[in-house]
Amino acid sequence: MKLTIATILISSAAAFTPSAFSGARLGNTVASDSSLNMKYKVAVVGGGPSGACAAEIFAQEKGIDTVLFERKLDNAKPCGGAIPLCMVGEFDLPEAVVDRKVRKMNLISPTGVEVNIGETLQPDEYIGMCRREVLDSYIRDRAIEYGAECVNGLVTSIDIPADHKTSENKYKIHYQEYQEGSKTGIKKTMDVDVIVGADGANSRVAKAMDAGQYNFAIAFQERIKISEEKMEFYEEMAEMYVGDDVSPDFYGWVFPKYDHVGVGTGTVVNRPAIKQYQKAIRDRAGDKIEGGKIIKVEAHPIPEHYRPRRVQGRIALVGDAAGYVTKCSGEGIYFAAKSGRMAAEEIVKLMDGGRRLPSQADIENTYIKKYDSAYGPTYAVLDALQKVFYVNNGAREAFVELCNSKYVQQVTFDSYLYKRVQGNNPLDDLKLLGETIGCLIKGYSNAKPDAEFSNPVESQKRI
Repeated sequence: MKLTIATILISSAAAFTPSAFSGARLGNTVASDSSLNMKYKVAVVGGGPSGACAAEIFAQEKGIDTVLFERKLDNAKPCGGAIPLCMVGEFDLPEAVVDRKVRKMNLISPTGVEVNIGETLQPDEYIGMCRREVLDSYIRDRAIEYGAECVNGLVTSIDIPADHKTSENKYKIHYQEYQEGSKTGIKKTMDVDVIVGADGANSRVAKAMDAGQYNFAIAFQERIKISEEKMEFYEEMAEMYVGDDVSPDFYGWVFPKYDHVGVGTGTVVNRPAIKQYQKAIRDRAGDKIEGGKIIKVEAHPIPEHYRPRRVQGRIALVGDAAGYVTKCSGEGIYFAAKSGRMAAEEIVKLMDGGRRLPSQADIENTYIKKYDSAYGPTYAVLDALQKVFYVNNGAREAFVELCNSKYVQQVTFDSYLYKRVQGNNPLDDLKLLGETIGCLIKGYSNAKPDAEFSNPVESQKRI
């Protein structure tokens, strides 16, 4: 939801740049007194949370020209739309961005057992539900206000100099700029010094820099407008359904938005059957969405792990392009925004007021090292949880039963809302281990077997 239950860059054509001087050494270039007005140019490709958060940091640096590329300014990305409480304050988001404040959640097992979680939340705590077109636009507009130039266009390819890791030679971005009266866009190019790839799972920046491939899930969601009476049930309520009928390795969801609900599911291991699973989540929701009108259908790939290479020369990946989506929960919005901001902050520091360019080692030793140190444990914990609780119906029954525990709920919400791996009470942790084993034994003994499927070709696809 991405919610977890146990735990997102032109100077004028005549302008000079420091890289115009021959003999410059990467990472050690210092601007002379006669070149104080010369600026390096940073391109941020992708205007979602990761790109917009990166662009607003770069745009506030006077020694850097910032250009933000976004192909679709009204994009409504398929997404559950959940954001943790800490993101609202940390990224200074207004109330208008949050459609609903979820304080209760129904977790429904394969056999229909329901557990209502959220009783440990304080009155001022909630999970924010937002529409991506609203959230993304707000952060992107803020970056523009800070001074970022926004290009409404599609980056089609990038020319990368063979010696870009050891020189200051520029990258050439090829793109199609969309203008009024043009359906296909006008072909243009732009030379830049640094690139931040924030262009999602199908990242063209990642392909250009040979970042390597990753496995992916397909998320499918329908926005369904239901009656005001039915919406009352979802005023502060979200639902998560588990079972091999809605997904063999994930969960199905019903998340409230402004005037509708988002109903969806996702899977990695059986992507060809995604529409079958979508029908099942609608059926499971049943009377609560009956009579609703589907107003939008959305589908999108979601990365399952980091890209093999997230930095190449002066190109860095953030958000989904880098693979920053958690297992088990599928959460990506916060990590997209955080990675974009963190990468930009570190690169700005390395550029020293626009007086030098960072090297690959510089970026890896700052942005990558700090990000992995801060969030690596979270990814590891959620990866382990998915491997334990999403493998079959017996484990899913055990998962739901465990969520009856107030300790599990407390650890879950504290970890999600504040992005810190929780659980430091040895006695409670030991007790939880015993309860987990007991629930797994019980679940496996009572659950129905999972349906068999086979897709050996599709399962090997990577992006």
